[in-house]
Amino acid sequence: MSSKAVVFDAYGTLYDIQSVAEVTEDAFPGYGEIITQVWRIKQLEYTWLRSLMGRYRDFDAVTRDSLAYTLRVLGLAYENEAFERVIEKYLHLDLYPDAAETLAELKPRKLAILSNGSPDMLNALVRNSGLDALLDATISVDAKKIFKPRPQAYELIGEVLGTAPDEVLFVSSNPWDAVGAKSFGLKVAWIERVTPEAMALACVETELVAPITMFKAIRTQMDELGFAPDHRVRALSELPRIA
Repeated sequence: MSSKAVVFDAYGTLYDIQSVAEVTEDAFPGYGEIITQVWRIKQLEYTWLRSLMGRYRDFDAVTRDSLAYTLRVLGLAYENEAFERVIEKYLHLDLYPDAAETLAELKPRKLAILSNGSPDMLNALVRNSGLDALLDATISVDAKKIFKPRPQAYELIGEVLGTAPDEVLFVSSNPWDAVGAKSFGLKVAWIERVTPEAMALACVETELVAPITMFKAIRTQMDELGFAPDHRVRALSELPRIA
């Protein structure tokens, strides 16, 4: 084994953030897709803004604030019950179909999550999805009161697992996270779930760019920041051959 530990991002990597779309559509008929995409864009943006401002609030608060922003700018009135029903989905996100099987194949390496998620959110999500039986640690950036991709967040891996950066394979489908981890010194596998060719095709298939297409263009393509991942894979199931 070339890696002593494999550490995963949670949201968008092990768990499908698009799986909130069903509940957003149910709560706000006709607006589910736009809510889902704007919410995620603002959720990430708020983590970066709060890190730059030195005004940390945990991911639960960030998730709530970004949903409130989304509903407000779309002019959608809502009852507290509907708001909480949408928020609750973040504790029950769908696993990618190959997640559990891949983690089982990667044993006996140490397996962990490093996520922006707050401890309560992450622990509930991991427990609800059954990954608690496979993970050695669920690590929240809340311990550092700073969000990824700040280097201090990635320091938590070594502090919790007792590993050096070059002993860890970090896995993320989020380009900004993959870049941050590589900049820190970790070995990185980026899950390229959306190719540039697919993006180009999606943009020319219709005169009107769908919200999910815009999200994919902004958040799923590798960033130009001077750091490239060590591995590019298309699915979690490819990891055992490179870990």
